[in-house]
Amino acid sequence: MMETPAWLDRILYPFQHHSLELEKGKINYLDEGSGEPIVFVHGTPTWSFVWRQQIKSLSRDFRCIAPDHLGFGLSDKPADFAYTPKAHAANLELLLEHLNLDKITLVVHDFGGPIGLAYALKHPERVKHLIILNTWMWDLEEETKIMRISRFMSGGMGKFLYTRLAFSPRLLLPQGYHERKHLTKDVHRHYLKPLSSPAARLGTWRFAASLSESGPWFRQLWEQRAKLQMIPMLIIWGEKDKLLPLSLLDKWVKHFPDATVKRLKAGHFLQEEKGSEVTDAILAAIRQD
Repeated sequence: MMETPAWLDRILYPFQHHSLELEKGKINYLDEGSGEPIVFVHGTPTWSFVWRQQIKSLSRDFRCIAPDHLGFGLSDKPADFAYTPKAHAANLELLLEHLNLDKITLVVHDFGGPIGLAYALKHPERVKHLIILNTWMWDLEEETKIMRISRFMSGGMGKFLYTRLAFSPRLLLPQGYHERKHLTKDVHRHYLKPLSSPAARLGTWRFAASLSESGPWFRQLWEQRAKLQMIPMLIIWGEKDKLLPLSLLDKWVKHFPDATVKRLKAGHFLQEEKGSEVTDAILAAIRQD
């Protein structure tokens, strides 16, 4: 059992820690409740903390599993890990194999989209529902603004901004809220503390760079999208997202016309801003069977 850091508010995040030792370091994950599994996959610069509202509620009837990627949250932050979405996807697969899960409801957000959906593409028979929140699974070449920023961020100045100035948790994270009141000082502290040194922020920088660098891997995932057509899909989208354009939702809807779509007046971190609506939508999707 890992030690709880002193800064962690046990009322906000009242969960037991579990860990799995991987080749490059130890990953922390939550495993709460029992029943059919719901796996929550976070993006950047967040960690399993971002899913706390959903887990508190859904763990009454389901087994809720939420890992922290290496370099995020309470997981190790090794200097010699690749920190690419592909490398994180390999770690997620190792964790889910270790837990021997079946009939998974897979909930993905932000970079957790391609990371989690890579597992669904490889093991579609184990995934019962897909829940998509403000994410993508294709290369973003058409998004010229995102590409321009990513290419800049992959250079020396970008690395300085991310690792030295904590650009992602300090400046980008607040941009992800439509109503800033939801990012209280206490909540923000839980995103800043795990990333409190330049070395700890390497993962956030690598993600920024990977938007352009991981194009071939994203393309490879998208080419296999037909494998997901038979899995019931719910898309919950924060329409006031300042970080990802609404055109991404249009692409999901175009290629998965049978998906159920729920639009919320929320920013990028809709699971924070519209916690109960997100939980209710997930529950409704699972209970539709």
